[in-house]
Amino acid sequence: MNPEATAVLIPIVLFGGFFSWLIVRTLSKAYTAKLQAGGEASPALAARQEELTAGLEELRREVAELAERVDFTERLLAKETPNREGRRAP
Repeated sequence: MNPEATAVLIPIVLFGGFFSWLIVRTLSKAYTAKLQAGGEASPALAARQEELTAGLEELRREVAELAERVDFTERLLAKETPNREGRRAP
C-alpha cells in the first residue's frame, strides 16, 4: 500500500473508531436505562394485561351465548318449514 495513503487512513480509522465507540457507549447506556425503567413499570403492565384478559373472557362468553341463540333459532326455523302449498306445517 502507498505510504501516503496509509498516513491518511491511520487518523481516519483512529478518529472514526473513537467516535463509533462514543456512539455505541451512549446507545448502550440509553438502552440499559430503558430496560431498567421497563422493569419498574411491570405492576402497571400486569394490571393492564389482567384487565385485557378479563375483557377477552367476557367477549368469549358473549360469543358462546350468541352461538347458542343462533343454534336455537336455526332449530326453530327448521321445524317451521313451509309445505308445498306455502303454508307452514302445524
